Amino acid sequence: MWDYRTPGIPDELFERTEEVPITKEDVRALVVSKLRLKEGHSAIDIGCGSGSMTVELCLQTRGQVYAIDFDANAIELTKKNLQKFGVSAHLIQGKAQDVLPTLPEIDAIVVGGTWGDAGKVIELAVGRLKKGGRIVIDTILIETMYHALAAVNELKLTEVDITQVTIAKARKVTTGTMMLARNPVLLISATKP
Repeated sequence: MWDYRTPGIPDELFERTEEVPITKEDVRALVVSKLRLKEGHSAIDIGCGSGSMTVELCLQTRGQVYAIDFDANAIELTKKNLQKFGVSAHLIQGKAQDVLPTLPEIDAIVVGGTWGDAGKVIELAVGRLKKGGRIVIDTILIETMYHALAAVNELKLTEVDITQVTIAKARKVTTGTMMLARNPVLLISATKP
């Protein structure tokens, strides 16, 4: 389905619904680069939504990947996308706060959804990271950004990088091509010392 080693699978290749969010292809490519993945790494996708990030993690690591979401529709959609791309992950329906303590230590974590409890979710996530493991928090909400930065500082993570991206995509209109901006996304990446 996707025969390349590069991240950023085109969004239109994924099964989608209006009710379940998707991390857009350009943001996924940036997240993967910030995670510094290697083949054989293990990863957790918190707030997997459509499973687009989960698929990218599976293809990049070929290791154990866990996908968490509280929404049954998201878990079903992630399952469909994993099957479509011929990869597998451990799908867990539940709140990250309840699930994370039950998971093994891993190499990389993506926090895409915290359901209003960013600080606690990040604290629990970092608790699952191996030393030298990487975490990337991606958010469009200012409140999540605030709580995520506070948690990253409180947990004394290193190699902290904060990047905000605004991506615009072209759309044909009757008189030419216009650029339509997507929501700005804030990426906070860090390493567990």
